[in-house]
Amino acid sequence: MDKKSNQLPAIEGRVESVDFFRGFTMFMLIGESTGLYELLRSPALHGTLLGAIGLQLDHHPWNGLHCWDLVQPFFMFIVGVAMPFSIGKRWARGDSWRLTFRHVLKRSGLLLFFGWALYCIGPGHITFQLWNVLAQLSFTYLVAFLMMRKSTKAQIGFTFLLLIVTEALYRTWPVPGFNQPFVPDHNFGSWVDLAIMPHLSSGHWVAFNAVPTTAHTMWGVLAGNVLKSSRDSWSKIKTLAIPGIIGVIVGFSLNPIDPIIKRICTASFVIVSGGFCLLALAFCYWMIDVKGWKRWAIFFNIVGMNSIFIYLLTNSYGADWFHKIAQPFTMAAFSWAGQLTGEIATSIAVWGMLWYVCYWLYQKRIFFKI
Repeated sequence: MDKKSNQLPAIEGRVESVDFFRGFTMFMLIGESTGLYELLRSPALHGTLLGAIGLQLDHHPWNGLHCWDLVQPFFMFIVGVAMPFSIGKRWARGDSWRLTFRHVLKRSGLLLFFGWALYCIGPGHITFQLWNVLAQLSFTYLVAFLMMRKSTKAQIGFTFLLLIVTEALYRTWPVPGFNQPFVPDHNFGSWVDLAIMPHLSSGHWVAFNAVPTTAHTMWGVLAGNVLKSSRDSWSKIKTLAIPGIIGVIVGFSLNPIDPIIKRICTASFVIVSGGFCLLALAFCYWMIDVKGWKRWAIFFNIVGMNSIFIYLLTNSYGADWFHKIAQPFTMAAFSWAGQLTGEIATSIAVWGMLWYVCYWLYQKRIFFKI
């Protein structure tokens, strides 16, 4: 935990769009923990604008893409974007590669520990599961660091090699019952899960996703290098946006032969979501750093400043605590509008309370880091 007197924690050479991108992503993630998105998918809202929004705020059941399927790639990507700034700062002050590697290895270990520990809170006993974003990030962060000093071509080539190897394993795995590459729970990823964990994910997620989604973090590193460079603003935007557009087009074009499936991170999904990551970063950079629309962005930045803390809080039943506090008041205030309206109001109030926790930490200049 860092405690500072009067300065925000900043990325060296501050690119404020990076703060905004991270903060917005985390704000959307904590919104899920309030239960609001699930309420928007209630049968009573089917066919309405709110119902359509609720549908997009849920993962696609299998082959397809919803907006919510992009949030985890955004999270993995923005970690990579920050690496050239944070790690570059260490190298600039004279830290050796070995010393920096020890820091990265420690951080990866802590991410893996917290990702594993979250699964032990619900059942109340020790279990071994590796499906959440922190466990996945522990792997992608470490690999991205190990490749950071390689050439741009080598890094891009390595990410596509990971995608090719993953596709080959899924398509050629010979074990009966797990040789159907695009069938839930009957694919190579499911076989790996049963080999290292006691059971399969109820949502058809696989831990092997950490391998193909390493591309998101590594592409983030390359994007961070673009933002850190001395190029002019429009050159940076074009360098991000053009491959972003290509990624979206190629990813969707691959869908007939390689289904877009987030739950097993197929190559088409990684490419299309990576394209959206680049486009989103280009848009944020244009909006925040080029156009200068910064004043309102602090609302989201506050959440991103304690991203690991708020993620752990909301995934360890922290949102449930605030729900119990807010519910008596919101349900009483909105009882006239019906049960669903009261529950939506409760979730929005919890969302606000979780944001205020981040704001309070920001005011006290308390920033949790690992």
